[in-house]
Amino acid sequence: MQNMAMENESSVTEFILVGFTDQSQLQLPLFFLFLLNYVVTVVGNLSFINLICLNSHLHTPMYFFTFNLSFIDLCQSLVITPKMLMNFVSEKNIISFTECMTQLVFSCFFAHSECYVLTAMAYDRYVAICQLLVYTVTMSPQVCSLLMFGSYVMGYMVRLSFCDSNIINHYMCDIFPLYQLSCSSTYASELVDSIIVITVVIISSSFIFISYVLILSSVLHISSALGWSKTFSTCGSHIVTVGLFYGSGLFTHLKTSPSGSMGQGKFFSVFYTNIVPMLNPFIYSLRNKDVKCALKKTLKRIAN
Repeated sequence: MQNMAMENESSVTEFILVGFTDQSQLQLPLFFLFLLNYVVTVVGNLSFINLICLNSHLHTPMYFFTFNLSFIDLCQSLVITPKMLMNFVSEKNIISFTECMTQLVFSCFFAHSECYVLTAMAYDRYVAICQLLVYTVTMSPQVCSLLMFGSYVMGYMVRLSFCDSNIINHYMCDIFPLYQLSCSSTYASELVDSIIVITVVIISSSFIFISYVLILSSVLHISSALGWSKTFSTCGSHIVTVGLFYGSGLFTHLKTSPSGSMGQGKFFSVFYTNIVPMLNPFIYSLRNKDVKCALKKTLKRIAN
């Protein structure tokens, strides 16, 4: 979580979001495109969450983490996309100071939480493959809950003040565009932000990397094609999700720095704020026999 507490002397009471693009001919097509994305994201993640809740055979550590991943993706979409859609249909998209800070707090909170959830999922896959005999003991409900609690409570605080300019060159209240508007020194805030982001990325990505190194080492001793296939089906979805989320997040932070291209930064940020939350339910369900079976059972219950 990235929590921005603003100083009382800030004279700015509202901000204007520039949006994704200033080309008028693209506004309406992009509105319908992102509206479709939003509907698919909400319906997909809500369906996946309900599917896990309604089917007892999905009440396992693996699906406990995917449940929380879908919940985070759903919340991230609810925090960012509605205001983004307004950019395409309103002449001037105004967001209040309080709303802007709230959006920033929660968008950073859910982004960081997703990092740690993906890390917990990597640990779950490691235990499931490398320590199968003690899996149910190691990944007990208490351990899973503790891992998720740690994922949700990560956070920090920075302080900025705003005096004159209130035009945010973005479709959401993101940290780097706000740094450019601040009339106070941003050195300390940027330093804290960089340290936190780097720490989050290094800790989570290192843990994920080590988990998969150990998994690969264990899998190399499996001679059967069936063993390789089961391992890939177990880890494939997670690897794809990690690649999409970390890849888009990395390019977003590299491109949205003050010296970088804001347009490219907005483009890459769409991936982890809009595209990844939409794709995750499909990534974890399309090639998953358990989910397909649960879906068939649920549809039969509804039909009857």
